Amino acid sequence: MSIDTLTPPPATAETKDTWLEFPDNRLLVELCGEYDRNLAEIERKTDVQLVRRGNQIDVMGTPEARTEAAGILRALYSRLEAGKTVELADIDRELRMGGEDSGPALAGDQLDMFPGGQVEIKTRKKMVEPRTEAQKAYVRNLFNNELGFGIGPAGTGKTYLAVAVGVSMFIEGHVDRIVLSRPAVEAGEKLGYLPGDMKDKVDPYMQPLYDALNDFLPGKQVAKLIEEKRIEIAPLAFMRGRTLSNAYVVLDEAQNATSMQMKMFLTRLGEGSRMVITGDRSQVDLPRGVTSGLHDAERLLGDIKGISFNYFTAKDVVRHPLVAKIIEAYDKDS
Repeated sequence: MSIDTLTPPPATAETKDTWLEFPDNRLLVELCGEYDRNLAEIERKTDVQLVRRGNQIDVMGTPEARTEAAGILRALYSRLEAGKTVELADIDRELRMGGEDSGPALAGDQLDMFPGGQVEIKTRKKMVEPRTEAQKAYVRNLFNNELGFGIGPAGTGKTYLAVAVGVSMFIEGHVDRIVLSRPAVEAGEKLGYLPGDMKDKVDPYMQPLYDALNDFLPGKQVAKLIEEKRIEIAPLAFMRGRTLSNAYVVLDEAQNATSMQMKMFLTRLGEGSRMVITGDRSQVDLPRGVTSGLHDAERLLGDIKGISFNYFTAKDVVRHPLVAKIIEAYDKDS
């Protein structure tokens, strides 16, 4: 059912209003959110005033702001019509994406996994959707290339989306296992000797990868798959000498891999596997004078067909809004 843009009634014909009518009152309640929290969030982010009257919403503000807010409301209502939910994160995504469903053009020899334009990643616990154009292009490339790089600041979803794609491909049977790895490099401080067996010693470094997995799979299933070694989480040093076939492999925090480690890891790629490298060039924790393997990989592999490079900026940060401002402040000072 379509959403109508109504002509304002005569009493307000000269005011700066846009009237939207939503046919399904039940969906309109979900659109507004509990205590109209969704409307309040749209007001805050687009500088408009929204007033609900029956099955209509009056959008008041400048022409540009009204157009933006109306586009967000229409896109969110379309989600509800498709049987999806609307959360505050969806408002943020529609604001960043401009309500557009079309994705970036793909090369002629690439298979478009999302012909309808809407990019979605299905996992056991939830549907994951990119929240910026850069994230959408990244996800497309992860599905369409055997080796992909995601490079940018913290909070841009590089690792989160990479693991989500891996879980999706594992669930659908495209790969037999998931291998997640990170360099076990301390972030600027010496932690000393850690107690316990090898797993106890390396788990603190791997915790962000466990967190991502638990977001997409039930906890008991994660534990079972790890026990069966269908999901492996291990330090980069453990990759030497292996050939990873029919696996989805992620190397996180790759800026902390040396050039030799990066070469070693990239050459683990086996038949039927996918590999994703994520990193942040501004957070290198290697000793002074040691070249980051991520830097060398960018320089050497940028022109090789079948390898994708996706870059993120502070505009793609999807954590707390202050994180983007902090990153921009440090970038200006560097």
